[in-house]
Amino acid sequence: MNMHSSEGMANQRQNDRIRKWTPVFLVLASVLLLLSMQLLLGKDPFKPSTYNSYTRQAMQWRKGEIALDENVVHLELAVYRGRYYVSFPPVPTVPVYLLTFIFGENVPDALLNMLYGVASCLLIFVILKRRTRAPALSAVWAFLICFASSMLPILTDGAVWYQAQMLAFLLTVGAMERMQKGAVTTALILFALSVGCRPFNVLLGPLLVLYGVREHMQGSSIREITRLLLPGVLFGMSIAAAYMWYNYIRFDDVLEFGHNYLPEFNRDGHTQFAVWHIVEHIPIFVFGLPFQTVDGALVFKKFGFSFLLASPVFICYLLWTARDVIRWRFTWPVAVTFSIFILHVLLLLSHRTGGGFQYGARYFVDCIPYVIFYLVLRKGDEGSPAHLGLTRVPWAEYSLLVFGLVHNIVGTYFINI
Repeated sequence: MNMHSSEGMANQRQNDRIRKWTPVFLVLASVLLLLSMQLLLGKDPFKPSTYNSYTRQAMQWRKGEIALDENVVHLELAVYRGRYYVSFPPVPTVPVYLLTFIFGENVPDALLNMLYGVASCLLIFVILKRRTRAPALSAVWAFLICFASSMLPILTDGAVWYQAQMLAFLLTVGAMERMQKGAVTTALILFALSVGCRPFNVLLGPLLVLYGVREHMQGSSIREITRLLLPGVLFGMSIAAAYMWYNYIRFDDVLEFGHNYLPEFNRDGHTQFAVWHIVEHIPIFVFGLPFQTVDGALVFKKFGFSFLLASPVFICYLLWTARDVIRWRFTWPVAVTFSIFILHVLLLLSHRTGGGFQYGARYFVDCIPYVIFYLVLRKGDEGSPAHLGLTRVPWAEYSLLVFGLVHNIVGTYFINI
């Protein structure tokens, strides 16, 4: 055996070790970050959240009931015909329901939410690793996509709003990973479940199907594509029918899951979705700075700011899109992805509150999957994260994302002390 063969085998063994241990180190880094945030904020991840709507709902399910026994003033409960209902889609209650058989009424929802975040990060890593065949690089991008964003602040608490967002995100990236692997039916089932956490996630459905067709069905006949998609579509329609039934038995309306019966939206002029909300929110959630002047001092905002600064991965996405347009590489799948992204952003801006109390812009965490779709839908080697930057080594992107990680850590700390 010559020297070159020995070096080749040594390099291969080293690469095998990297592939084997990278996901382990990624999980450890994610857990360490999230536990450090809990310690920094003086929180106990095993302590149930005050905003434990899903646990209350699960306990009612165990009694064969849907409506809560009483009004809980600090929760967003829908009031309909004198009864009080959890005003959120039902899917996040399912894992909590199972956990009530272990923890009873004291489900550690913050810990559960952290697990959603770690699992999401790992799935993004798997998606990017298959796309790039670069484990270490994919781990770095997965970590920064998740935690250098408004996702980090919502992972520090198990409140009902945050659980809904994080489970929706987990199910969405799970659907993408399964579609990438070729498990079309499973992917569409996971997608349907994500809509049962965040209804606007329905916008991601066409991109998921597009991705599946491009990955596994190119050159197939319409009949063959239909055969592959039909089981998942039928399962998804069945899940949607279950949502409609659950809505109907609560609110006599198959499309109503409760928000229109919140007291805040029953007051005059408090429309839940409206075009004028977009006009009001653009200065806040597109151009707003993360700090404001109070008594002559700069302090971090507690009620939202630019989603671009809060999650700099969106700045990266805009830079990549601009580059593609300038270089005439704005292919139709990339154009479709960007168009639906803009539509999703406008719909989120049209909501009256824009997310309420938060550091950053938590609603827009729902849009991070568009960035992942961009990464996997671009054709050719230069579609990999290694070549996405404005330069060969994407220092600009790394700088933006590290900035996002640091300011989300610091800002989350200061608005909670």
